[in-house]
Amino acid sequence: MAENSDVASLEDSFRKFAIYGDTKATGQEMTGKNWAKLCKECKVIDGKTITTTDVDIVFSKVKGKTARVITYEEFQKALEELSAKKYKGKSKEEAFEAISKLVAGNEPASTGITKAAAVGAVDRLTDTSKYTGSHKERFDETGKGRGKSGRETIVENTGYVGAYKHAGTYDAKVKK
Repeated sequence: MAENSDVASLEDSFRKFAIYGDTKATGQEMTGKNWAKLCKECKVIDGKTITTTDVDIVFSKVKGKTARVITYEEFQKALEELSAKKYKGKSKEEAFEAISKLVAGNEPASTGITKAAAVGAVDRLTDTSKYTGSHKERFDETGKGRGKSGRETIVENTGYVGAYKHAGTYDAKVKK
């Protein structure tokens, strides 16, 4: 069979794939979805000798009748079944060792994850220096928001009508 370090890294890969995508998983049991993910990412599935259907059939064979998950021992049995099919010309031990090397040391990759990209349109729409009208008053010169003072009209109790050009000049005119 495989060497001690290969067995340890194979078990480590099993645990990493077993907990992938499930916050409640302990790493002791693997679901069919994670089994299929392991086979795809570790290049066990080649599309010719082993397909996704083969992987699902092997999973169903090794798990218990009512079970939905496989343990590490069942995982090894599943790898043995797939290795016999993938490496037809080799002995069982050589085939298992070859498929173990494919799986050992691998961990799940997060492929297809959408990243937020700041493209030109987003930059243009969030540039506060280009704001006009009432929106411009909500930000200071540096682009930092003014908070409540930028959203609400602050009432000035001066006795003058809003936007009156000569506010504060009455006292100067009366004294003369």
